[in-house]
Amino acid sequence: MTHRVAAIDCGTNSIRLLIAEISADDQRLTDITRRMEIVRLGEGVDKTGRLSEAALDRTIGALREYVDLIVAARPSGVRMVATSATRDAENSQEFTDRVMEVLGVAPELISGDEEAWLSFTGATKEVAGTPLASEAAPPPYLVTDIGGGSTEFILGDPDGITGALSVNIGCVRLTERHLHGDPPTPLQITATTKNIDATLDRVAAAIPVGQASTLVGLAGSVTTVAGIALGLDGYDSARIHHSRIPAERVHEIASQLLAMEKAERAAIPVMHPGRVDVIGAGALILDRIMARFGFAEVLVSEHDILDGIAWSLVP
Repeated sequence: MTHRVAAIDCGTNSIRLLIAEISADDQRLTDITRRMEIVRLGEGVDKTGRLSEAALDRTIGALREYVDLIVAARPSGVRMVATSATRDAENSQEFTDRVMEVLGVAPELISGDEEAWLSFTGATKEVAGTPLASEAAPPPYLVTDIGGGSTEFILGDPDGITGALSVNIGCVRLTERHLHGDPPTPLQITATTKNIDATLDRVAAAIPVGQASTLVGLAGSVTTVAGIALGLDGYDSARIHHSRIPAERVHEIASQLLAMEKAERAAIPVMHPGRVDVIGAGALILDRIMARFGFAEVLVSEHDILDGIAWSLVP
């Protein structure tokens, strides 16, 4: 049986839409529409504790466009999930009320644990049980979802999750906290690195990361690094999806991005304009994860929490 569903993921940096056909019989997800807009909903939340009016307006504006697509597609189920920024904001009810007015469905302000489960499902559903799993990407998987406000770590295999943790290091949060220069100064980069490393100590204490055979990297910071590593002339999700990027190449790219001025980063062919300011922090998070836990490469996935939300709508 096939189900048409609509999933919306509203994070700290972006809001994304997936309308898909899911076959419950052969466990296959086929895109109908996949969209992403950078809205910076979490801009300033780390400092003020509130979602700004400008950020709310940008987000609701993008959502209105998504609603037109959803209405035309007539899905059997719609689910919207909101993550780090809205969990942290004291005026999250205002966000919920405005979404309800436009979408007719309340956004779910999910916990870090639920966010982790959805990310793991989206990232690994098509990998497990395929030749890719047995040959190049064996389980257990450590799925790492580097977002704007937080990063999720999920260890598991097709039978279930062994451990999961959401931590407050993300590309937007760390940029606002530390990386104020153009380019950032060595002292700013050192402070960011120390912040990441201290947080990874918590991850190591909470999750048996050493059990993982494959690191799976998700979200825009990871896919952008992959696009740079592959030397793409433009963003090509088909080539980025399930590419494998060596640790030494990730380190080189992170160092290069942090040494660039904003205009130089903006000129990179695969760079989305909304990631120009924050890609240095995102790349550094990935680099420090690989160094800290000894992964020789990262398997890059274009499928993530958004796909997990879609799968959750199938009975």
